[in-house]
Amino acid sequence: MTQTLSLGLDTFGDATVGLDGSPLPHEQVLRNVVEQGVLADAVGVDFLGVGEHHRDDFAVSSPEIVMAAIAARTCRIRLGTAVTVLSSDDPVRLFERFSTLNAVSNGRAEVILGRGSFTESFPLFGFDLQDYEVLFEEKLDLFSKLIREPEVTWSGKTRPPLSRQRVFPTLGEGLQVSIGVGGSPESVVRAVHYDLPMILAIIGGDPRRFLPYVDLYNRACAQIGRPVRPLGVHSPGHVAATDEEAQEQLWPHYRKMHDRIGGERGWPPTTKESFLNEVRHGSLYVGSPETVARKIAATVSALGLGRFNLKYSGGPTPHEHSMECIRLYGEKVIPMVRQILAGSPS
Repeated sequence: MTQTLSLGLDTFGDATVGLDGSPLPHEQVLRNVVEQGVLADAVGVDFLGVGEHHRDDFAVSSPEIVMAAIAARTCRIRLGTAVTVLSSDDPVRLFERFSTLNAVSNGRAEVILGRGSFTESFPLFGFDLQDYEVLFEEKLDLFSKLIREPEVTWSGKTRPPLSRQRVFPTLGEGLQVSIGVGGSPESVVRAVHYDLPMILAIIGGDPRRFLPYVDLYNRACAQIGRPVRPLGVHSPGHVAATDEEAQEQLWPHYRKMHDRIGGERGWPPTTKESFLNEVRHGSLYVGSPETVARKIAATVSALGLGRFNLKYSGGPTPHEHSMECIRLYGEKVIPMVRQILAGSPS
């Protein structure tokens, strides 16, 4: 497991503040995300995922462009999405963008497909939320054909049909594609049906509560004769020199993000006590390099994972704190996780 385990980072390109607390313009946030990707490559991080949003508290609406900028300045790190909102995109254009990114990055591109937890893209691009399920199902069906067949014939309800259609540029060596799953059995079975790796978004609670989904994935693969693909987890966190420093750096920005989104969704305001409980017993990977490494290793072992992505950007956390988090994750956390899983002293 330790030889093939991928340890990556995810960012949503949250709109951030400077060290003085003043908001940064989106254009500066985007440049900072590129610098974060360059640093992640330099310190040995395996993967960087960039999220897609269409609202003012996130700066990244076109992750492929951000990844192309990072690809031009790096040579090793794999670059993907976290996630691509397939339901409100066009599968053909998505294929073209990622086949292009895959070519210019020398095969380092990856698409992580999902329905997303925000819905702003639906009215923005002219889609009806009542079609939420059929849009994702049909577009996933078409995209799965585009990545596997040189000529595609397809028909459905959500877009015009294709007949023996070729799409360019071609993929060459192929494109890595995964499905992001928020925790529904239907999504797990869908990943198996399309023979795609699954990445579980675990953003709260004990990660072991997702064991039934892992078991369902394995049983579904066995029932229809699919190979078991490496399973992944995406969870939030923050690394600093000490546990106390990491908690104090993240807490005010985590609270602001949680309470803004929660206010839109009817959640009660969060508290410092609930934040610390999630850090100690749930799915917030916050602390010193050793604390975070031990917690990641425990999750990898419990769920039998092949990859783990730490979502390091938490609300308006300053760029400087994120850069130090990335440095510690690559230089300290990743080696410690591998040592722990290999049974070596850390």
